[in-house]
Amino acid sequence: MSFSDAVAVARRDFADRNPASKLHYDEARKYMPGGHTRTVLTHAPFPLAFASGHGATLIDVDGHEYVDLLGDYTAGLLGHSETRVLNKVKVALDNNVSVGGIHPAEATLARLMCERFDIDRVRFTNSGTEANLMAIATAMMATKRTKILAFMGGYHGGVLYFVSGVAPWNSPYDVVLAPYNDAEGTERVIAEHGESLAAVIVEPMLGSGGCVPADAEFIRRTFAAARAVGAVVIADQVMTSRHGRRGMLDLLGSVADITTYGKYIGGGFSFGAFGGRAELLDQFDTSVETGRVAKGEMVISHAGTFNNNMASITAGCAVLGEVFTADVAEAHTARGDEFRSMVAGVLAKHDLPMSVTGFGSMMSLHASAEPPADILGVAHRDNDLQELIFLGLLQRGVYTAARGMMNLGLAHTDDQLSRALDALDDTLRAIAQK
Repeated sequence: MSFSDAVAVARRDFADRNPASKLHYDEARKYMPGGHTRTVLTHAPFPLAFASGHGATLIDVDGHEYVDLLGDYTAGLLGHSETRVLNKVKVALDNNVSVGGIHPAEATLARLMCERFDIDRVRFTNSGTEANLMAIATAMMATKRTKILAFMGGYHGGVLYFVSGVAPWNSPYDVVLAPYNDAEGTERVIAEHGESLAAVIVEPMLGSGGCVPADAEFIRRTFAAARAVGAVVIADQVMTSRHGRRGMLDLLGSVADITTYGKYIGGGFSFGAFGGRAELLDQFDTSVETGRVAKGEMVISHAGTFNNNMASITAGCAVLGEVFTADVAEAHTARGDEFRSMVAGVLAKHDLPMSVTGFGSMMSLHASAEPPADILGVAHRDNDLQELIFLGLLQRGVYTAARGMMNLGLAHTDDQLSRALDALDDTLRAIAQK
């Protein structure tokens, strides 16, 4: 049986096992295009609908239990219903829900972020997408330039999508693309467009692009070339700030001018932030005594009713102040590296073209013999084999991304990770026998 024939069988088996999810899907499609409002969550023949979650476990509407090895694409780092966060949020919401003004928790979270990530200033948004949009606006205002350099395979939000080139639905920036992990190629693009470049935006590891980590020398040379032409360096660490004590970029030995954050810091609530050097962020300073207003200079307006919403800001204080401290982050990164090594060991046991890439607690399975080093390598995976692995893991009670992404969370027990490895082993064995 070919992989494509096996996929057809696996889809039928999936549909037979999940009638309640199918009913939910059919009903949802009456009111939402495709039955969802988040494209990445859909897959053939239809997506699962989940009824509950606890720790690192999910239960779907058909009653099936899964080890959640996706972690909401890194946002669910803490697992489901982390009481240390939720209890503090409940207390805060009992006191005040929608403030319409300043509240003490936002200054507390700002201090925690500046101290943790070694940045001068920070501002909050509702998502990583907004954080990247505001970071770009900050760079454009500072440089008085309009062109942005991004990378092939990059993803910086729903309207900053470069996984398969410049998406036609993107925000209408003047964007040029450079090859990821190619220092010489990137230097050539920067040299060609240098006088008009406002910013270079880069992920220390491609997230949506397949968990492909950047080479430290590539990052160093890219930053140097960008700064040589007066461009602002923006590091998108919406996902990768979870790695190590200060984020993945710190572990690669580089420092950005502006860094964006999001996902896990909100503890399960919507969150985003951008921060960095004072001279860039102080373009937002409205202080009458010392800010730009006092100097008669233009201030960048930053609106957003829920930028400082009580739930997300309170959750962030608990996450960085208590649950995911720098020590915990450092240990978790090491645990992720160890688990990824175990995954590679399972793959090596089977005669299938499979590999794994990643860094720390983020990783991705690839239906290709060689680990991809860029988005072109990811694009050449065997899509049928990739889907068979995804559906096979679901059948065995392990929830991952259809594209292969897996993320280790704080709630995962050693037993759950062992179960996931056994499920992967059994899935690959079954596929090899087809």
